[in-house]
Amino acid sequence: MTTVTSTGTPAPPVAAPGRNGETAGGDRAVATVSHTVLILWSIIVILPLLWTLLSSFKTSSEIFASPFALPAEWSFDNYVSAWSEAGIGGMFLNTVIVVGFALVLVMLLGGMCAYVLARFAFPGRRAIYYLMLAGLTFPVFLAIVPLFFVLRNIGMLNTLPGLILTYVAFALPFTVFFLYSFFRGLPEEISEAAAVDGAGEWRTFFQVMLPMARPGMASVAIFNFLGLWNQFLLPVALNTDQDNYVLSQGMAGFASSAGYAVDFGSLFAAVVITVVPVLIVYVIFQRQLQGSVSQGTMK
Repeated sequence: MTTVTSTGTPAPPVAAPGRNGETAGGDRAVATVSHTVLILWSIIVILPLLWTLLSSFKTSSEIFASPFALPAEWSFDNYVSAWSEAGIGGMFLNTVIVVGFALVLVMLLGGMCAYVLARFAFPGRRAIYYLMLAGLTFPVFLAIVPLFFVLRNIGMLNTLPGLILTYVAFALPFTVFFLYSFFRGLPEEISEAAAVDGAGEWRTFFQVMLPMARPGMASVAIFNFLGLWNQFLLPVALNTDQDNYVLSQGMAGFASSAGYAVDFGSLFAAVVITVVPVLIVYVIFQRQLQGSVSQGTMK
């Protein structure tokens, strides 16, 4: 109810008693529950990583005798053994080559494809885009047999270039889908201004539009890197040459090669070697990932 003062001006409305206190209490309850869930989730994620790191410095007997105790001696012998004797070093190099080349190709091709589909009008544009989306729903295991014969017929079966092309093919639909909205949301005035300044389509894309889509490029690069680095089914089916093994194949072979006589210290060291690059890449690009999320919410 609005009241009038002696001067004739309406008095400010009076807040309902207890409403602010109820709101503050509800906010505190939500904050408490949220922080509790986050703390529990952090413990679930961090403790296995710490245990794996500590176990990588132990011998197998120490791991079975006292799995949660600190190592008796902080030595890198397990890492040396995993890197040289188990062949993790060569597999690490193969993985870097395959994932590196595949990531560069899929980002370049995906960015160009998404830009054309988002910014140019031509017959069949929507059909191509929907076919790209259909690639996201296609299960990988259904394509293993056709891919096997295709790679064998072109002489690229059990080779790193064949694996690179396969990785690019399966990462391309997601890349196009992710970048399409970024290029679609860029202002038309910018490309028109570049055209007025004499820039062609190629120069406009690489020097104007691509830098503006940097947050989206960084985000999809992280997602693709994680997916390609941890890929297991494709290399197992299409890359059976041990000289060309990647880390996912090497880890599976290392764990099952000796049955119960596995050197668990070296195995955990190999796990750390496999996980560390993923953590480094995420730490480096996490700001770009957060920026792309906030940019998407503002749009």
